[in-house]
Amino acid sequence: MSDRAAAARILAPSDALTVETVRAVRHWNDHLFSFTITRPSSFRFRSGEFVMIGLPGERRPLLRAYSIASPAWAEELELLSIKVPDGPLTAQLQRIEPGDQLFLGRKPTGTLVADALLPGRRLFLLSTGTGLAPFMSLVRDPDIYERFNQIVLVHSVRQVSDLAYRTELESHLAGDPLVQDQALLQLSYLPTVTRERFRTTGRIDALIEDGTLFGPPLRGPKAFDPEIDRVMMCGSMTMIRSLAARFESSGFAEGSNAAPGQYVIERAFVG
Repeated sequence: MSDRAAAARILAPSDALTVETVRAVRHWNDHLFSFTITRPSSFRFRSGEFVMIGLPGERRPLLRAYSIASPAWAEELELLSIKVPDGPLTAQLQRIEPGDQLFLGRKPTGTLVADALLPGRRLFLLSTGTGLAPFMSLVRDPDIYERFNQIVLVHSVRQVSDLAYRTELESHLAGDPLVQDQALLQLSYLPTVTRERFRTTGRIDALIEDGTLFGPPLRGPKAFDPEIDRVMMCGSMTMIRSLAARFESSGFAEGSNAAPGQYVIERAFVG
């Protein structure tokens, strides 16, 4: 029996953690993977929130916050992760297999949720790397299509193989049981790659500057408008801080669960 399998047999739930079983693992490339786990019947979350995921440690569980990539209605929970060879948790987590067990926090939370935004017409989801995860949750939730007429999901990565869920997004979530019809009409996907040849290159700020972000099929102003536009950002701290300053100077106010605004970030990840 492997060390991992042996550890799985002795996992025990606590007041803060449940023990869940890995259902599937998908390796996108040598440094990116996603996995699904069982979902407790008592586990409730809003699409876009994050939760603690972990494995046993020497003295206490090794835990890390992960945005949930599956929508609130899904029967299983899906997570997206990088592979860090010497990372305390990810060095082990990247080797999980179906049937293994891990810890799941009982209390999801977060601000990358529709409730933290004021009503609007266009929603921009700006992500880098694994910051895509909460937006995969949101675009697979029917509620977001009722709140916004147009949704633009931007995913900036270094390599083409880092474009997780690219096939699903390019098909406008075709085959999704709840949102395929709405996504076909309302969802736009703009992937961009910064270190390899691709049809769109450049960082998100460059796509804003040259107008690429506002190209067809997007309708409306060719710039951000605080009256009609709402923005969510997740990923690189450099990207978030730079664009947050841009939005603040353009009249956008940051929102929260207590006071909705025109843009939101996940402060638990930014600090």
